[in-house]
Amino acid sequence: MKRIFEPVKMNYIELSNRLVRSATWEGIANPDGSVTEEAYDIYAELAKGGVGAIITGFTSVALTDYYFDGMMRLCDDALIPQYKELVDIIHAEGTPVITQLALGAYYREKNGRYLQVEPDDMTTEEIKYVIRQFIDAAIRAMKAGFDGVQIHAAHFFFLSRFLSPAVNHRTDSYGGSTENRSRILLKIMEGIRKEAPSLHITVKINSNDFTYDGLNESESLTICKLLDVAGIDSIEVSGNGTSVGGIRPHMNEGYFAPFAAKVAEKVSCPIIVVGGFRSLDTMENVLNETKIAMISLSRPLLREPDLPNKMKADSSVISKCVSCNACYSSPSHKCIFRGSTHHA
Repeated sequence: MKRIFEPVKMNYIELSNRLVRSATWEGIANPDGSVTEEAYDIYAELAKGGVGAIITGFTSVALTDYYFDGMMRLCDDALIPQYKELVDIIHAEGTPVITQLALGAYYREKNGRYLQVEPDDMTTEEIKYVIRQFIDAAIRAMKAGFDGVQIHAAHFFFLSRFLSPAVNHRTDSYGGSTENRSRILLKIMEGIRKEAPSLHITVKINSNDFTYDGLNESESLTICKLLDVAGIDSIEVSGNGTSVGGIRPHMNEGYFAPFAAKVAEKVSCPIIVVGGFRSLDTMENVLNETKIAMISLSRPLLREPDLPNKMKADSSVISKCVSCNACYSSPSHKCIFRGSTHHA
């Protein structure tokens, strides 16, 4: 029988429990991707809160990624000391940490301006350049002391769009079949394994794009199998259009769990599932009724960074997160109820 609060080992990483902080967007880094004091404070609080491992928020592999403001970046060796400080803060609490490597979009310079380029219009050399950017960022993560990297291939950012048949209509070796559209992802993973061999490599993937002609569950499962055969260390299952509203404990938790359970049946690597978990008993039911290995949390840890410690002390504790999604429009994407007397 699996328990949330028991130690678990994955390749290259050991966790004190089966709860993972899913990468959560903060948007508070400096334009060059350097880390702010506010970010150090956020991660120190999370590390003290009892989660088994932390996946840091969206960290771009490119300086010329203009998709968001406030992105952390691992695009320059000069940033390594700052990220080492972040890692050291988290490790001081005995918590392993994985950085989420991502690309919002690919931008091409033209006449002094950077314009977004979709997968169809990229040259083969540009695709190889992006692959190299991910590998180089992983090397920097290894030098900074991270325990692993997560390749962000979900939520319709660059890699997710590249995987999607709704976006990628290429007719070369990077388009057409599911295998061809997955080639970029597999080459990134294989390059990281070769050049940063001490890292746990995980991938975050959409179960479904939830868009016309987009990636569906069948194709997503095929990609997960390809990753598994290639030696991925774990897969986190998510989906496009995340953060469903109106989640209530014991009523509609774990909206990606059914698909994650299907993946767990077909692959040998550990499966992590995110999406609407609010109670300990529901999470343990999912673990024990399926082959899913771990549960990841996002919004609940914005409301209560110490939720794991609370649940460990009292199994009847449920998350105070009411799935209002107001965190998306608040400064630093913080919970609007934190620090108030509101008990909704």
